[in-house]
Amino acid sequence: MALKNSRSSHAEEPRGQQDPWRAFSYVITGVLVYGLGGWGLDRWLGTTFLVGIGIVFGAVLGLYLTWRAFGTPPASGTNKNSNQ
Repeated sequence: MALKNSRSSHAEEPRGQQDPWRAFSYVITGVLVYGLGGWGLDRWLGTTFLVGIGIVFGAVLGLYLTWRAFGTPPASGTNKNSNQ
């Protein structure tokens, strides 16, 4: 009998039961990347509003990616990893 690896991939975990730091990192990374991009465009174009747009867009994109990654758990009868 093979022992199960305690550091198995996230693919084996049911949706909604994954690492909360992963969800947090999606939002923070979106804010940082698009905020920095907006700041760079502000400096290049001589404007002052693109950093705010970048931060908001990054937060929305991070929340969307979190929703897509975690979503809602599947119905109990549709678990493809069940041993039936």
